[in-house]
Amino acid sequence: MPAVFADLDTGVDDAMALVYLLACEEVDLVGIASTAGNVSAHQVCHNNLALLELCGVSGVPVSLGSEQPLSIPLRTAEDTHGPAGLGYAELAAPSTEATSYDAAQAWIRAAHAHPGELIGLVTGPLTSLALALRADPELPRLLRRLVIMGGSFDYRGNTSPVTEWNIHVDPEAAAEVFAAFGRHAEHASELPLVCGLNITESIVLTPQILARLATAAGAETHTMGPDDDLGRRSTATNPLIRVLEDAMRFYFEFHFRQGEGYLAHLHDPFAAAVALDPTLVTARPATIDVELHGTLTRGMTVADMAGHWGREPNAAVVTSGAPHTTRPLAEVFFDHYIERVGPYLQRLS
Repeated sequence: MPAVFADLDTGVDDAMALVYLLACEEVDLVGIASTAGNVSAHQVCHNNLALLELCGVSGVPVSLGSEQPLSIPLRTAEDTHGPAGLGYAELAAPSTEATSYDAAQAWIRAAHAHPGELIGLVTGPLTSLALALRADPELPRLLRRLVIMGGSFDYRGNTSPVTEWNIHVDPEAAAEVFAAFGRHAEHASELPLVCGLNITESIVLTPQILARLATAAGAETHTMGPDDDLGRRSTATNPLIRVLEDAMRFYFEFHFRQGEGYLAHLHDPFAAAVALDPTLVTARPATIDVELHGTLTRGMTVADMAGHWGREPNAAVVTSGAPHTTRPLAEVFFDHYIERVGPYLQRLS
């Protein structure tokens, strides 16, 4: 059973990723880092603890990350994810608390407890992992695999014209993480897999797909749409579907206001699926660095895939679906997600 450590800034799509990890019976979720990003670190920690409790899960340590990025003020995204990070969803206050050690130490403890076996997943800024690498520079040697949702490669940004949100929030942390894995590239069993906007924005969730998840969970619900009243609350018969629908409605409304349609990009659940099964995708080795000084390009992820810099690859950029299938990647992913999560939510109802 693979050991997984999840570093989240929960976040609507992070919540969907966490539920997915909990639904995968073959996964041993050994810890969660709560990193500031979509909302504050304390709110992220609250969300993670509350979601675990709602799912009836105990024994998974949740650790609080730094309240600030490495060297700049924190920027959060309540406009995208709601004032508490979970859209319109309201969760009961958790009865459990965060660990006495912080998120960076949580990374180190998990890696040393599962040397060569731990799968690390980061769906938020890389602050906690960067701090862990500062404290334990040998950490990359201990991981079996690292999957990062972040960056944008030969593709536009979603925060500035060239930057993706997670990297934009803490570019120094991202630069330190990629540099650290570059120093250990020759010893890594696998290069870190990076799921950038170039791939994750193809994972488009619609109300119809969300309704399929409700059906798989045995829930009756209303298929939401742009003509609904803003903030209309879910009436689904499954309490967890209600939470996910209330969270996703806010996300749909945000994308609709942005002119993208009544839809949402499921960046983080997709990265979680890749962490568990890298054969879902095709990836290309690259040397990734982060622009830290550009007036217009600060936070941009730059990938050298042709060896221009003369440096060893420090990551692999996910570029497409698996080569052995002709089905669209989003279709493969959503079938997989619903197959895993639907029955899990039904059992919890």
